[in-house]
Amino acid sequence: MKKIVAINASPRVEWNTSTLVREASKGAEAEGAQVKVFDLYELEKFTGCIACFGCKLPGHLGACAYKDGLAEVLEEIRDADGLIIGTPNYLGDASAAFRALYERLVFQYITYKKEPANYNKRSIPVLLIMTSNCAEAQYPQRGYDKVLETYQNMLSNMVGPTKVLICGETLQVDDYSIYNWTKYDPEVKKARHEEVFPGKMKDAFELGAEMVRV
Repeated sequence: MKKIVAINASPRVEWNTSTLVREASKGAEAEGAQVKVFDLYELEKFTGCIACFGCKLPGHLGACAYKDGLAEVLEEIRDADGLIIGTPNYLGDASAAFRALYERLVFQYITYKKEPANYNKRSIPVLLIMTSNCAEAQYPQRGYDKVLETYQNMLSNMVGPTKVLICGETLQVDDYSIYNWTKYDPEVKKARHEEVFPGKMKDAFELGAEMVRV
């Protein structure tokens, strides 16, 4: 049985990012995989890479040596057959929790040697999901496409072949009226969510299933 690790790097555990991560998980489970889901903001305190270089020393080569709330997550990923990770777009980049995990996940595999260049001996497929209030069509003009491309390339090189799913123009809250956000038409936002989001859920499900089939 294949083992998939799914990670929600959003502080909201029942909203857009989390929903898509869990739909991808359901797709993997439908193909017979065992899925373990982590909500990063629900974990014990953790940090990004602290540059201790423990992962470059004998006995810890390629494995983060720092013990905090991410230790179990990193251990599970090392034994996994696939990785699903979702993050909201915050101020043009991934969430702080995603960045912390990304640093810890990737840096442990960097060797600083000509050969091998990567301590990771188990290339696994990765699905990177990003949700945003920004429309997908606006990603190029805002440079968000380059941000995603950087993450995709690094994850592909250090973890395994990475696919990307973007979900833009998301519904941010149930009730826009209490915030007086005059920039938006709440009815338009809700109508779009009801029309488009189910399709994104289906896409996530299929990508999760494909990860296991491949």
